[in-house]
Amino acid sequence: MIKNIILDFGDIFINLDKPATAREMTKFGFKEITPELDTLFKDYEKGLLSSEAFLDTTHSAFPKASKQDLIQAWNTILLDFPEYRLDFLEEFAQQNRYKLLLLSNTNAIHIDHVKTIMGMDRFNRFKNAFDQFYLSYEMKMRKPDAEIFEYVLQENGLVAAETLFVDDTKENTDTASSVGIQVWNLQVGKEDIIDLKQHL
Repeated sequence: MIKNIILDFGDIFINLDKPATAREMTKFGFKEITPELDTLFKDYEKGLLSSEAFLDTTHSAFPKASKQDLIQAWNTILLDFPEYRLDFLEEFAQQNRYKLLLLSNTNAIHIDHVKTIMGMDRFNRFKNAFDQFYLSYEMKMRKPDAEIFEYVLQENGLVAAETLFVDDTKENTDTASSVGIQVWNLQVGKEDIIDLKQHL
């Protein structure tokens, strides 16, 4: 029996254009994700370096891009947050049947932009619907590492088998499943979080 629900953010609530940043950065010489860039992006999502250090390092790799160019390109991944999903979440939370937790891989620049896109009133409505609101850069951990799931379970006294994790990335749901959590690997474009009740 499911008692707890852990929800991802990107492409679950807010729509994403995942290739957008790479597409935008080609004008500044970007060709592919190198091992160095991959490490940089993951370290930034883990909050292991500041936004300033992240931008400095990225600017060194792409000197044609100003820091403002980099911020704009970085944020192109973030699209809209449909009101119907926020309404659904608030109604679901008000029923108070499940403990609701957010678990998102993100970073300070993206969260600042999300607040701009949504407006602080809508962002706070979103945040307040959850019992716990976990952002990777604040936790110094990121999905799909098992430690982040084990931390959330332990910190909140959750039983893995009584917990459902919803994420659009199979790598993340696979790790959650490996530690005993029930999962729904949501297929973007075919499924929507408003169908959550069918998975409980």
